[in-house]
Amino acid sequence: MTSSRRLLGSDWRRSVVAAGAGALPLLAFPAPALWWWAPVALVPWLLLARGAPTGRRALYDGWCGGFGFMLGVHHWLLPNLHVFTFVIAALLGALWAPWGWLVRRFLGGTPSPGRVGAALLVLPSGWLAVELVRSWQGLGGPWGMLGASQWQTAPALRLASVGGVWLLSFLLVAVNVAVTALVAVRAGRVPALAGLLATAAATSAAWAWAPHPEVAERVAVAVVQPGVVGGADSGDRRFDRAEALTRELAGRGAELIVWGESSVGFDLGERPDLAGRLAALSRGTGAEILVNVDARRPGLPGIYKSSVLVDDGGPTGDRYDKMRLVPFGEYIPARSLLGWATSVGEAAGEDRVRGTRQVVMATGGGLRIGPMVCFESAFPDMSRALAAAGAEVLVAQSATSTFQQSWAPEQHASLTALRAAETGRPMVHATLTGVSVVHGPDGTRVGAPLGTDASASRVYEVPLAAGVTPYVRHGAWPVHAALLVLAGLGAAEALRAIRNRNRRAAPAPDAPPAPPAPSAHDRPGRPGR
Repeated sequence: MTSSRRLLGSDWRRSVVAAGAGALPLLAFPAPALWWWAPVALVPWLLLARGAPTGRRALYDGWCGGFGFMLGVHHWLLPNLHVFTFVIAALLGALWAPWGWLVRRFLGGTPSPGRVGAALLVLPSGWLAVELVRSWQGLGGPWGMLGASQWQTAPALRLASVGGVWLLSFLLVAVNVAVTALVAVRAGRVPALAGLLATAAATSAAWAWAPHPEVAERVAVAVVQPGVVGGADSGDRRFDRAEALTRELAGRGAELIVWGESSVGFDLGERPDLAGRLAALSRGTGAEILVNVDARRPGLPGIYKSSVLVDDGGPTGDRYDKMRLVPFGEYIPARSLLGWATSVGEAAGEDRVRGTRQVVMATGGGLRIGPMVCFESAFPDMSRALAAAGAEVLVAQSATSTFQQSWAPEQHASLTALRAAETGRPMVHATLTGVSVVHGPDGTRVGAPLGTDASASRVYEVPLAAGVTPYVRHGAWPVHAALLVLAGLGAAEALRAIRNRNRRAAPAPDAPPAPPAPSAHDRPGRPGR
C-alpha cells in the first residue's frame, strides 16, 4: 500500500500510470493477439479510477487511460504522423473522461451490491457510447474496438452474428467490471458472480440458438498480391507484377479475381492500353477482375479511389467510389486548421473525393459482390448494408505497404473475420502487400493467408451462405440498449438532484407555540379577601 501511494503520490505520476493501464488492451489485438487477455485487460484502469480521491481526478484518470488506449491501438502511425499521433490520441482519449467518473461513481468507496449490479450495466453502456462517438468517420472510425480483439474465438464470432462487434465490447467490459468487483469490492461479489454467469449464459445461448450460416455452394475467388514494389516507376512495375501473377491463374476455374487497393494508378478511360491488358487477362483466365483505380477522372475535379469491375470486353461500367476516407491519410479534417500536419508527417497533400453510395456488383456468372476499400472494412454498418442489399461475397481491397513492418496489416486482416461473422457472408481481403486473407460466412479462415512478405496469387474455394443473421436483421441493437441505460441513468440522476434541491429549499418546520402566560387568577398566592 505504501509503495502504491508513493507511485501515485503526484498527479503527473498518476496520469502516467493511467495512460499505461489504458494501453494494456493492446496486447489482445494482433499482432500479439492474446485474445484471452481482453476479459481482464481493463481491470488495472478500473481499479485506478475507482480509487480516485475526487470526481475530478476520476475524470483525469478516464482521459489519461483513453489517451493510452488510443495511442496503443494506433501506435503504428508514429513513424508517419509523428507528434500528431499524440495530439489525436489526447483529443480522442478525452471521450473516456466521463467513463472514468462513472467508474468512481459506481465502484468507488464501499459500494452496495445494488450499485455493483448497476455498474455491470452502466459501465459497459458508457464504453459503448464512447465507441459509438469515436466510430464516426470524422473522428477516425472504429479502429481498435475492444470487441474486435476476439476475432479468432468461435463463441465470440457467434455472438457477433447476434449483436455485432458492439455486443462483444459490451460483454468484455462487463466481465472486466465483474472481475474488478471480485478483486476489490467485498460486498459486490454476489452481483459480480451473477454478471459472469449471465455472460456465460448469453454466450451459450448464442452458440445454441443463433442461426448457423447454411452453405449452399462454393465459388472460386482468386487474390492477387504483387508485394512490395519500390522505385520511381513503382505504379507501372506493380501493374506489371500483378499482370504476371494473374496470368498464372489461367485454367484455375476462378470466377472472380481481386486486386488490391490502388492497383491501377491511371483512369482506365484515359489509358485504353491498360484497359485492354486487363480485358486480355479476363479472357485468358475466364474470370472477371475487380481492380482498384486511384486516379483523377476526366472532366471531374479531385482524385477518386474506385473499385472497377473488368470483363473480357474491358470495364463493365460497375464502379464503386470509396465513401469513408482515412483521416490524414486521404484527407485532412478541417484542413485550414490542421493542414500543418503535412509538414510533420506523411499526411495527405490533397483530399480524395468521397463517393456517395454503396454498390453491389454482379459478375457474368451471377455472383453478387459487395466491394469496400481498405479502411471501410472497419465499419460494421457498411458490410451490414451490403449484405442486406443482396451481396453474396464481401470484398475489401486494401494496401498496407506504408505500415508493412508494423502490427497494422495483421490487425486490419483480422477485421475480415468479424465482418463475415456479423453478416453471414464470406469476405475476401485482398491487399497489395499483405495480409491477404479469406474468411467464411461463420468467420472461420478459408485457406492460408498471404503474408506481408508474399508476392503471389492464390485461389480460394469460398463457401456461399443463405439466410440472414440477427445482426443484419436488427442492426446495432446493443448500442440502442446502452443508450437507453444511460438515458435512464441521466433521468434518475436528474430526479435525485431535484429531490435534493427541494429538500434544501423546503422551510424549516414551525416551532410549537409557546404556552400562554398564566393570568393573575391562575397565579398561586394568598386567598382573596
